Amino acid sequence: MFLRKLSLINYKNFDSKDFEFDSKINCMVGPNGIGKTNVLDAIYHLSFGKSYFNPVSTQNIRHDEDFFVIEGEFEKEDRQEKIVCSLKRGSKKMIKRNGKAYDRLSDHIGLLPLVIISPADRDLIIEGSDTRRKFIDGVISQSDKNYLQDLLKYNKVLAQRNSLLKYFAANHTFNKDTLSVYNEQLNDYGSKIFEKRIGFLERFIPIFKEQYVAISGGHEEVSLRYESKLKDQGLLALLESNVEKDKALQYTSVGVHKDDLGFEISGHPIKKFGSQGQQKSFLIALKFAQFQFIKMQSKTTPVLLLDDIFDKLDEHRVSHIVALVNNENFGQIFISDTHADRTEAVVKQIHQTYKLFRLNG
Repeated sequence: MFLRKLSLINYKNFDSKDFEFDSKINCMVGPNGIGKTNVLDAIYHLSFGKSYFNPVSTQNIRHDEDFFVIEGEFEKEDRQEKIVCSLKRGSKKMIKRNGKAYDRLSDHIGLLPLVIISPADRDLIIEGSDTRRKFIDGVISQSDKNYLQDLLKYNKVLAQRNSLLKYFAANHTFNKDTLSVYNEQLNDYGSKIFEKRIGFLERFIPIFKEQYVAISGGHEEVSLRYESKLKDQGLLALLESNVEKDKALQYTSVGVHKDDLGFEISGHPIKKFGSQGQQKSFLIALKFAQFQFIKMQSKTTPVLLLDDIFDKLDEHRVSHIVALVNNENFGQIFISDTHADRTEAVVKQIHQTYKLFRLNG
């Protein structure tokens, strides 16, 4: 699978821009602030229906304009897929596949598998559990439609249960039977989500460890640890035993929406005990493992976006990345970098065709 053409209208800093890509390697080069990352984000947008860097959709519309349109022509399994993602201020975002709009945006997820590696990934280490849960959910959802639907339903019921808890507090009332209806629904969806996360990590962790050794050349023991209260107790029992706490807090304090993924090096949290280099290797290994996992599950080679990583990595890690992508396991790759000469030197080590796009504003 690869992206043949990309057309942008009023997207971020672009008023109108067209690209025709190489099926293997494409490099966006130019000074900072010129829009290199925005091109990669537009490609991400076509795959996921949202920006990787800015979740507020309207903020992706060019300043003083009313709408944006991203159009991509993909080649997948010998047929063309034309995807158009558009947003007008005051309207809902729309994604069309070959001229037909999706009823649900979530139906689009998984059609165009994609993995991005970016300096923003550091949030996975430094931010709260929400960021790491989104990582797990994003990987599983690209190859499991049912998981994504269960997740959406769970979150909807969770919002309803939280609203009910607030209503109880505001009106000094409580109805156990009404609450139990939501408890049962959360248990139904949440238990499925929990089981799938467990199954996913059993397959994913060995791939991740293998990638870490390849990238770092290091001998430290790295690990991912799934942290969930559901390991000790079923969700229904958890919800019932925490009802007084939930009433006081006015929100649901237990469930799969509170799960986390522990990042460890030599048995300790990498956030505190990992060097900067080890943290970078950890994150890249995580993303390459994501790539390999999605490729195995979806039977399609994902598009790989490498955003500004040569600026942030030492030569040792860059050469490892080059070695990893220098084989037939990889399909189309997009690279953004400030230095055209450096990018070209790196790309020439990868024995594939490539195109260099110089963005000058």
